[in-house]
Amino acid sequence: MALWGGRFSQQPDDLLRKLNDSIGFDRRFYAEDIEGSIVYAGALARAGVLTPEEAQTIQAGLKQVRAEFESGDFVLAEGDEDIHTAVERRLTEIVGEVGGKLHTGRSRNDQVATDFRLWVMRAIRYIDGLLADMQTALIAQSAEHTETVMPGYTHLQPAQPISTAHWLMSFFWMLTRDRQRLRDAYDRSAVLPLGSGALAGSPFAVDRVWMAAELGFRAIAENSLDAVSDRDFVTDTLYALTMTGVHLSRFAEDLILYSNPAFGFVTLDDRYSTGSSLMPQKRNADPMELARAKSGRLVGLLTGLLTTLKGLPSGYNKDLQEDKEPIFAGVDTLSDLLPVLTAIISTLKLNPQRMRDSLGGELLATELADYLVDKGLPFRQAHHVIGGIVHLCAERACSFNDLSLQDYQAAHPSFGADVFEWLDFDRAMGRRVADGGTAPVAVRQQIDRARAWMRDFSV
Repeated sequence: MALWGGRFSQQPDDLLRKLNDSIGFDRRFYAEDIEGSIVYAGALARAGVLTPEEAQTIQAGLKQVRAEFESGDFVLAEGDEDIHTAVERRLTEIVGEVGGKLHTGRSRNDQVATDFRLWVMRAIRYIDGLLADMQTALIAQSAEHTETVMPGYTHLQPAQPISTAHWLMSFFWMLTRDRQRLRDAYDRSAVLPLGSGALAGSPFAVDRVWMAAELGFRAIAENSLDAVSDRDFVTDTLYALTMTGVHLSRFAEDLILYSNPAFGFVTLDDRYSTGSSLMPQKRNADPMELARAKSGRLVGLLTGLLTTLKGLPSGYNKDLQEDKEPIFAGVDTLSDLLPVLTAIISTLKLNPQRMRDSLGGELLATELADYLVDKGLPFRQAHHVIGGIVHLCAERACSFNDLSLQDYQAAHPSFGADVFEWLDFDRAMGRRVADGGTAPVAVRQQIDRARAWMRDFSV
């Protein structure tokens, strides 16, 4: 039972059907299509278009169709072009001619936009829950390592000593931004297009505010022409998913590096490592490499969708059939990836001694500059003095601790015997007590704020 075709004298060619039909992927939101139709039948009854009995018959039939989908008993027919056709065809088989009244005043344009928004809203809530699980795992690991010192890097060069918890928590805050972006995308998704018809609105007095409340939307679309073609909510969501992928890729890169024996800072659990078919000694961080690669896939999905949208005229266009597979793929990608990364974090073995052993003396260069600032020198002058000391150590192939007091005083007379007290990694880390700093006391406060954020945040 096609939803169109009366003005045509021939059936669509099979090759066109293969290109045109979307049932292969849009059957994924059968539940949303049926839910929207149940509410729409109620709105038609409230508007006097359907009798209460007709609405009840249609709603009961739709619930039966939903039960068939859920049980796996629903059978697609040859003419099922899309999920809307399939549901209405089966509904009419169950309830008879009255099923044909359901589409009164409605177009597939506003119908699919409604279904899609409902699906995206639910997908956002699901992904948000997975991100919350990962954040919880990061907090748990961080709480155990607020005083574990490790090298911090910029440009992948040794920079300053930091708390291991500080490193882990940096990814927690990336994920907060991802969840905030998803919440913003949710707000823009929760706008009801139903009642917009094909483009001009409904000629029937359907209560769109009532439908929005029944379906869990937060507002109604104000312009029917815009409503049927607006896919900003899709690109917003896919952008949020893509940024999440980028952050996961950065985390993956750190774990790939830090699990390499040359670093040896962390060890992945055997359940989340792989080996080599040739080299028995290999221990590969394959899940992290896949995380790194899948971020590229997400970037590609977003780029492709934006390119599809960029040249469309106003109103609905068939190009918009290409909006679903990218977001489906994006959600599927993170649905597979996030639970694995969360498990990796929860089971990750950190190697504090190896981290400490990797602390080269050059990481205290800024500390020595701060020492001279404490003695009254301008920072720029102190920076230059310490640069000379670093050069001296490089020439002698020694560390700061190997220099004598005379060496320090030759560099600048402000150095005193207390300089050696500053050559301590834990002390250097512990001095960064400002909010957001790496000192253990500051990181513990950061973790407290993170827990409070988790309690207060919701989509």
